Amino acid sequence: MEDKRALILSGGGARAAYQVGVLSALGKMVEKGSPLPFPILCGTSAGALNATMLATNANNFTKAVSKLAFVWRHLTPDQIYTMGRWPIASSVTRTLLALFHLQNRHSPIALMDNAPLKTLLETFIEFPNIDTALKQGHLSALAVTAMSYSTGESTTFFEAEQNIKPWQGNRRKGMIDKLTVDHLLASSAIPTIFPAHKVQDHYYGDGAIRQKSAIYPALQLGAKKLFIIGVSGNRSPKKWSSKHTDKSSNAPSMAQILGQLLNSAFIDNLEDDIRQLEIMNNLIRDLPEEKKQHHALPTETLIISPSEELNAISEHYIHTLPKNVRILLKATGGSISQNASSAASYLLFTPEYCRALIELGYKDAMWEKDRIQAFLREDTPS
Repeated sequence: MEDKRALILSGGGARAAYQVGVLSALGKMVEKGSPLPFPILCGTSAGALNATMLATNANNFTKAVSKLAFVWRHLTPDQIYTMGRWPIASSVTRTLLALFHLQNRHSPIALMDNAPLKTLLETFIEFPNIDTALKQGHLSALAVTAMSYSTGESTTFFEAEQNIKPWQGNRRKGMIDKLTVDHLLASSAIPTIFPAHKVQDHYYGDGAIRQKSAIYPALQLGAKKLFIIGVSGNRSPKKWSSKHTDKSSNAPSMAQILGQLLNSAFIDNLEDDIRQLEIMNNLIRDLPEEKKQHHALPTETLIISPSEELNAISEHYIHTLPKNVRILLKATGGSISQNASSAASYLLFTPEYCRALIELGYKDAMWEKDRIQAFLREDTPS
């Protein structure tokens, strides 16, 4: 019997455009019109939006990635968020009001309003198609992870086949639920940048926050083979061999701090996850044959990550951001493009930047074409 493959799409705001490039390349590698090659889809933050788009077009993978690429290639910041003319002043005012309990408690504090994103999602995602895909057997499970502000738990909402059950662990749980636009807005609500979003009786924030393991939901849903698309170039051999020679006697700016906080949430956990999984799998493979039967079979993983630094790419496109966002970055100490590039890389929902990442993802995936095709090949009985 074939091991179930899972596609894991991490968060990262505008960086998720890279995932679209990789998926577009995969669309060229499978037979045109064939169904989704990943029965299990797991997404966090912007990755959850991409995963859901795939799930709602699970009967035709080529069509799904084409639709996804169209949306991302034509994105503009005003389709994702709006911001007041004086973002710093308005944010400080709201914060002071909240401290004195004068702020409307039903209006979460955030620098940006992502109401346009709701309209975009409702336009392009047909949520009833998830149930159709499950019934037709083109999908085994779709999981979307968010963080509960009430409990601090990493909560994975999922729709799945009937034999898949909820789970409860250490500060993480899986809940069966009918997925809607609210789940996607909650999963992608980056703290302080986008407002927390209510699902049922609780407010939730970005799923990358407090997520101990990005691959854990996939394993709980029965995956044995993991295809992971990262949004960091840290796994590149070029990165490993480079020496950090940059020196600065200045204290870090708010823009730099924000960039590093976002990196720690969206990138570092996933990379630690992959490293630990690889170590465990290698240990199991090295066991004597008589002892292997007492352990789960190794989980096969294939990771595609950017071959270039996304921060460096974002430096070239900061000027395409709306003027008020550039003012915000400058006000937080990001007047030097390198200081602002990390934070900007998450907010650059501009056609120029997104298309650059899509092209990079496509190139990187085509470079790994042989490995990807081997991963997607059906297992044959020995």
